[in-house]
Amino acid sequence: MAPDAATATRLADAPASGVVPSRDYADRLREAADLLQAQGANPYRVATYRKAADAIAALDPAAIVDLVEREGVDGLDRLPHVGRGIATAIVEMLRTGHWGQLERLRGTCDPVQLFTVVPGLGHRLAERIHEELHVDTLEGLEHAAHDGRLENVPGVGPRRAAAIRASLHTLLVRDRGRNAPTLGAGPRPSVKLLLAIDRTYREQGAAGTLPTIAPARFNPTEEAWLPVLHCERDGWQFTAMFSNTAQAHQLNRTRDWVRIFFYDSENSEGQHTVVTETHGALAGKRVVRGRESECRAAGS
Repeated sequence: MAPDAATATRLADAPASGVVPSRDYADRLREAADLLQAQGANPYRVATYRKAADAIAALDPAAIVDLVEREGVDGLDRLPHVGRGIATAIVEMLRTGHWGQLERLRGTCDPVQLFTVVPGLGHRLAERIHEELHVDTLEGLEHAAHDGRLENVPGVGPRRAAAIRASLHTLLVRDRGRNAPTLGAGPRPSVKLLLAIDRTYREQGAAGTLPTIAPARFNPTEEAWLPVLHCERDGWQFTAMFSNTAQAHQLNRTRDWVRIFFYDSENSEGQHTVVTETHGALAGKRVVRGRESECRAAGS
Protein backbone atom coordinates (compact mmCIF):
# COMPACT_ATOMS: atom_id res chain seq x y z
CA MET A 1 0.00 0.00 0.00
CA ALA A 2 1.36 3.43 -0.88
CA PRO A 3 2.12 5.95 1.87
CA ASP A 4 -0.36 8.77 2.37
CA ALA A 5 0.50 12.29 1.20
CA ALA A 6 1.79 13.47 4.56
CA THR A 7 4.05 10.45 4.93
CA ALA A 8 5.35 10.74 1.37
CA THR A 9 6.13 14.44 1.86
CA ARG A 10 7.98 13.79 5.12
CA LEU A 11 10.06 11.01 3.55
CA ALA A 12 10.91 13.12 0.51
CA ASP A 13 11.92 16.13 2.61
CA ALA A 14 13.93 14.20 5.23
CA PRO A 15 17.48 15.50 5.61
CA ALA A 16 20.39 13.37 4.43
CA SER A 17 22.13 13.85 7.76
CA GLY A 18 21.02 13.77 11.36
CA VAL A 19 19.68 10.66 13.09
CA VAL A 20 21.25 7.60 11.44
CA PRO A 21 20.37 4.07 12.65
CA SER A 22 23.23 1.85 13.68
CA ARG A 23 22.26 -0.94 11.24
CA ASP A 24 21.51 -1.04 7.56
CA TYR A 25 17.99 -2.44 7.46
CA ALA A 26 18.00 -3.08 3.72
CA ASP A 27 21.23 -5.10 3.91
CA ARG A 28 19.73 -7.27 6.65
CA LEU A 29 16.61 -7.89 4.59
CA ARG A 30 18.72 -8.86 1.58
CA GLU A 31 20.86 -11.17 3.71
CA ALA A 32 17.70 -12.85 5.02
CA ALA A 33 16.51 -13.32 1.43
CA ASP A 34 19.85 -14.85 0.41
CA LEU A 35 19.83 -17.25 3.36
CA LEU A 36 16.21 -18.24 2.77
CA GLN A 37 17.01 -18.97 -0.86
CA ALA A 38 20.10 -21.02 0.05
CA GLN A 39 18.06 -22.99 2.61
CA GLY A 40 15.30 -23.85 0.14
CA ALA A 41 12.53 -21.48 1.21
CA ASN A 42 9.57 -20.56 -0.98
CA PRO A 43 10.74 -18.26 -3.84
CA TYR A 44 7.79 -15.94 -3.20
CA ARG A 45 8.94 -15.44 0.39
CA VAL A 46 12.49 -14.73 -0.84
CA ALA A 47 11.20 -12.19 -3.38
CA THR A 48 9.11 -10.47 -0.70
CA TYR A 49 12.19 -9.71 1.39
CA ARG A 50 14.14 -8.48 -1.64
CA LYS A 51 11.37 -6.12 -2.71
CA ALA A 52 11.10 -4.77 0.83
CA ALA A 53 14.89 -4.27 0.92
CA ASP A 54 14.76 -2.22 -2.28
CA ALA A 55 11.92 -0.11 -0.89
CA ILE A 56 13.72 0.56 2.39
CA ALA A 57 17.06 1.26 0.66
CA ALA A 58 15.42 4.09 -1.31
CA LEU A 59 14.59 5.98 1.91
CA ASP A 60 16.77 8.24 3.99
CA PRO A 61 17.72 6.42 7.25
CA ALA A 62 16.65 9.41 9.33
CA ALA A 63 13.23 9.30 7.70
CA ILE A 64 12.80 5.67 8.77
CA VAL A 65 13.55 6.57 12.38
CA ASP A 66 11.23 9.57 12.19
CA LEU A 67 8.43 7.48 10.70
CA VAL A 68 8.73 4.84 13.42
CA GLU A 69 8.78 7.47 16.16
CA ARG A 70 5.67 9.15 14.78
CA GLU A 71 3.58 6.25 13.50
CA GLY A 72 5.20 2.99 14.60
CA VAL A 73 4.58 -0.15 12.56
CA ASP A 74 1.55 1.43 10.87
CA GLY A 75 3.73 4.02 9.13
CA LEU A 76 6.16 1.43 7.79
CA ASP A 77 3.31 -0.90 6.84
CA ARG A 78 1.99 1.74 4.42
CA LEU A 79 5.23 1.80 2.45
CA PRO A 80 5.27 -0.13 -0.85
CA HIS A 81 6.41 -3.79 -0.60
CA VAL A 82 6.92 -3.68 3.18
CA GLY A 83 3.91 -5.17 4.98
CA ARG A 84 3.27 -5.58 8.69
CA GLY A 85 5.66 -8.45 9.38
CA ILE A 86 8.68 -6.77 7.82
CA ALA A 87 7.65 -3.44 9.37
CA THR A 88 7.68 -5.18 12.77
CA ALA A 89 11.13 -6.60 11.98
CA ILE A 90 12.49 -3.12 11.19
CA VAL A 91 11.10 -1.79 14.46
CA GLU A 92 12.76 -4.72 16.26
CA MET A 93 16.10 -3.81 14.66
CA LEU A 94 15.69 -0.16 15.57
CA ARG A 95 14.61 -0.75 19.18
CA THR A 96 16.88 -3.67 20.11
CA GLY A 97 19.71 -3.82 17.55
CA HIS A 98 18.65 -7.43 16.85
CA TRP A 99 16.52 -9.21 14.29
CA GLY A 100 15.81 -12.65 15.68
CA GLN A 101 14.67 -14.16 12.40
CA LEU A 102 17.90 -13.26 10.59
CA GLU A 103 20.02 -14.44 13.50
CA ARG A 104 18.24 -17.81 13.43
CA LEU A 105 18.90 -18.15 9.71
CA ARG A 106 22.58 -17.33 10.32
CA GLY A 107 22.82 -19.73 13.26
CA THR A 108 23.83 -16.89 15.60
CA CYS A 109 20.57 -16.44 17.50
CA ASP A 110 21.00 -15.96 21.25
CA PRO A 111 17.53 -15.48 22.81
CA VAL A 112 19.01 -14.93 26.26
CA GLN A 113 21.01 -11.95 25.04
CA LEU A 114 17.92 -10.65 23.25
CA PHE A 115 15.80 -10.85 26.42
CA THR A 116 18.33 -8.78 28.35
CA VAL A 117 17.35 -5.72 26.27
CA VAL A 118 14.16 -5.69 28.37
CA PRO A 119 14.73 -3.40 31.39
CA GLY A 120 14.82 -5.42 34.58
CA LEU A 121 15.89 -8.69 32.96
CA GLY A 122 19.42 -9.75 33.82
CA HIS A 123 21.26 -12.59 32.11
CA ARG A 124 20.50 -15.27 34.71
CA LEU A 125 16.76 -14.59 34.84
CA ALA A 126 16.58 -14.24 31.04
CA GLU A 127 18.23 -17.66 30.73
CA ARG A 128 15.79 -19.22 33.20
CA ILE A 129 12.79 -17.72 31.35
CA HIS A 130 14.08 -19.00 28.03
CA GLU A 131 14.66 -22.51 29.34
CA GLU A 132 11.37 -22.74 31.25
CA LEU A 133 9.06 -21.28 28.60
CA HIS A 134 10.75 -22.37 25.35
CA VAL A 135 10.30 -18.91 23.82
CA ASP A 136 12.92 -17.30 21.59
CA THR A 137 11.37 -13.97 20.60
CA LEU A 138 10.25 -10.81 22.37
CA GLU A 139 6.75 -11.47 21.03
CA GLY A 140 6.83 -14.93 22.58
CA LEU A 141 7.98 -13.41 25.87
CA GLU A 142 5.18 -10.85 25.64
CA HIS A 143 2.56 -13.58 25.19
CA ALA A 144 3.93 -15.42 28.22
CA ALA A 145 3.83 -12.19 30.25
CA HIS A 146 0.12 -11.79 29.48
CA ASP A 147 -1.18 -15.35 29.69
CA GLY A 148 0.21 -16.13 33.16
CA ARG A 149 3.13 -18.40 32.23
CA LEU A 150 5.83 -15.83 32.97
CA GLU A 151 4.88 -15.22 36.58
CA ASN A 152 5.15 -18.97 37.26
CA VAL A 153 8.83 -19.06 36.29
CA PRO A 154 10.91 -19.41 39.49
CA GLY A 155 12.29 -16.02 40.47
CA VAL A 156 9.66 -13.99 38.59
CA GLY A 157 6.31 -13.87 40.40
CA PRO A 158 3.35 -11.53 39.78
CA ARG A 159 5.09 -8.22 40.58
CA ARG A 160 8.14 -8.81 38.41
CA ALA A 161 5.96 -10.20 35.63
CA ALA A 162 3.93 -6.98 35.73
CA ALA A 163 7.13 -4.92 35.51
CA ILE A 164 8.33 -6.97 32.52
CA ARG A 165 4.93 -6.50 30.84
CA ALA A 166 5.25 -2.75 31.30
CA SER A 167 8.79 -2.77 29.88
CA LEU A 168 7.69 -4.82 26.86
CA HIS A 169 4.83 -2.40 26.29
CA THR A 170 7.28 0.48 26.18
CA LEU A 171 9.68 -1.47 23.99
CA LEU A 172 7.22 -3.03 21.53
CA VAL A 173 3.53 -2.36 21.90
CA ARG A 174 3.59 1.41 21.53
CA ASP A 175 5.06 0.99 18.04
CA ARG A 176 2.37 -1.36 16.76
CA GLY A 177 -0.28 1.20 15.96
CA ARG A 178 -4.03 1.09 15.63
CA ASN A 179 -4.17 -1.87 13.25
CA ALA A 180 -2.35 -4.30 15.53
CA PRO A 181 -4.46 -7.28 16.62
CA THR A 182 -5.26 -7.82 20.27
CA LEU A 183 -2.49 -9.82 21.92
CA GLY A 184 -3.05 -13.52 21.38
CA ALA A 185 -6.22 -12.96 19.34
CA GLY A 186 -4.71 -13.43 15.90
CA PRO A 187 -4.97 -16.68 13.93
CA ARG A 188 -2.37 -19.37 14.44
CA PRO A 189 -1.80 -22.83 12.98
CA SER A 190 -3.74 -25.72 14.50
CA VAL A 191 -1.92 -28.19 16.71
CA LYS A 192 -2.60 -30.82 14.05
CA LEU A 193 -0.75 -28.74 11.46
CA LEU A 194 2.11 -27.93 13.86
CA LEU A 195 2.54 -31.61 14.70
CA ALA A 196 2.56 -32.45 10.98
CA ILE A 197 5.35 -29.89 10.41
CA ASP A 198 7.22 -31.35 13.39
CA ARG A 199 6.92 -34.86 11.95
CA THR A 200 8.07 -33.75 8.48
CA TYR A 201 11.04 -31.91 9.95
CA ARG A 202 12.23 -34.82 12.10
CA GLU A 203 11.78 -37.36 9.28
CA GLN A 204 13.61 -35.27 6.69
CA GLY A 205 16.29 -34.31 9.21
CA ALA A 206 16.90 -37.97 10.04
CA ALA A 207 17.08 -38.79 6.32
CA GLY A 208 19.72 -36.10 5.79
CA THR A 209 17.70 -34.31 3.10
CA LEU A 210 17.57 -30.87 4.76
CA PRO A 211 20.15 -28.07 4.55
CA THR A 212 22.15 -27.62 7.77
CA ILE A 213 23.68 -24.63 9.53
CA ALA A 214 26.48 -24.33 12.09
CA PRO A 215 24.99 -22.72 15.22
CA ALA A 216 27.30 -20.31 17.00
CA ARG A 217 26.21 -21.43 20.49
CA PHE A 218 27.23 -24.75 22.09
CA ASN A 219 29.08 -25.81 18.96
CA PRO A 220 32.84 -25.59 19.63
CA THR A 221 33.73 -27.62 16.53
CA GLU A 222 31.67 -25.26 14.32
CA GLU A 223 29.97 -28.28 12.77
CA ALA A 224 26.99 -27.66 10.46
CA TRP A 225 24.76 -30.11 12.30
CA LEU A 226 21.48 -28.20 12.72
CA PRO A 227 18.92 -29.06 9.99
CA VAL A 228 16.55 -26.30 8.85
CA LEU A 229 13.17 -26.81 7.19
CA HIS A 230 11.33 -24.08 5.29
CA CYS A 231 7.94 -25.05 3.89
CA GLU A 232 4.43 -23.84 3.16
CA ARG A 233 1.23 -25.52 4.38
CA ASP A 234 -2.36 -24.31 4.42
CA GLY A 235 -1.41 -20.71 3.66
CA TRP A 236 1.31 -20.53 6.36
CA GLN A 237 5.06 -20.31 5.85
CA PHE A 238 7.05 -22.37 8.37
CA THR A 239 10.64 -22.55 9.55
CA ALA A 240 11.54 -25.48 11.82
CA MET A 241 14.77 -26.37 13.61
CA PHE A 242 15.90 -28.29 16.68
CA SER A 243 16.35 -26.35 19.90
CA ASN A 244 20.02 -25.49 20.47
CA THR A 245 19.85 -24.35 24.09
CA ALA A 246 21.91 -25.13 27.17
CA GLN A 247 19.01 -27.05 28.67
CA ALA A 248 18.42 -29.05 25.49
CA HIS A 249 22.08 -30.11 25.52
CA GLN A 250 22.07 -30.88 29.26
CA LEU A 251 18.95 -33.06 28.95
CA ASN A 252 20.03 -34.62 25.64
CA ARG A 253 17.00 -33.17 23.86
CA THR A 254 18.76 -31.50 20.92
CA ARG A 255 17.16 -34.05 18.58
CA ASP A 256 13.79 -33.89 20.31
CA TRP A 257 12.72 -30.30 20.99
CA VAL A 258 11.67 -28.62 17.75
CA ARG A 259 11.12 -24.89 17.43
CA ILE A 260 8.56 -24.00 14.77
CA PHE A 261 8.25 -20.42 13.55
CA PHE A 262 5.23 -19.54 11.44
CA TYR A 263 4.49 -16.58 9.17
CA ASP A 264 1.21 -15.35 7.71
CA SER A 265 0.66 -13.57 4.40
CA GLU A 266 2.04 -10.35 5.94
CA ASN A 267 5.19 -12.14 7.23
CA SER A 268 4.08 -11.60 10.83
CA GLU A 269 5.87 -14.14 13.01
CA GLY A 270 4.73 -16.55 15.71
CA GLN A 271 6.45 -19.44 17.46
CA HIS A 272 5.74 -22.77 19.13
CA THR A 273 7.95 -25.54 20.48
CA VAL A 274 7.09 -29.23 20.07
CA VAL A 275 8.50 -31.78 22.51
CA THR A 276 8.03 -35.39 23.56
CA GLU A 277 5.97 -35.25 26.76
CA THR A 278 7.61 -37.04 29.70
CA HIS A 279 4.70 -37.36 32.14
CA GLY A 280 0.94 -37.37 32.47
CA ALA A 281 -1.69 -38.58 30.02
CA LEU A 282 0.38 -37.49 27.02
CA ALA A 283 3.64 -39.12 28.14
CA GLY A 284 5.59 -40.36 25.14
CA LYS A 285 3.59 -38.27 22.66
CA ARG A 286 4.55 -35.14 20.75
CA VAL A 287 3.06 -32.04 22.37
CA VAL A 288 2.92 -28.36 21.44
CA ARG A 289 4.15 -26.48 24.51
CA GLY A 290 1.52 -24.05 25.81
CA ARG A 291 -1.26 -25.88 23.94
CA GLU A 292 -1.31 -29.16 25.84
CA SER A 293 -5.09 -29.09 26.33
CA GLU A 294 -5.59 -28.86 22.55
CA CYS A 295 -3.19 -31.76 22.08
CA ARG A 296 -5.20 -33.86 24.55
CA ALA A 297 -8.43 -32.98 22.74
CA ALA A 298 -6.83 -33.87 19.39
CA GLY A 299 -5.58 -37.17 20.78
CA SER A 300 -1.99 -36.45 19.79
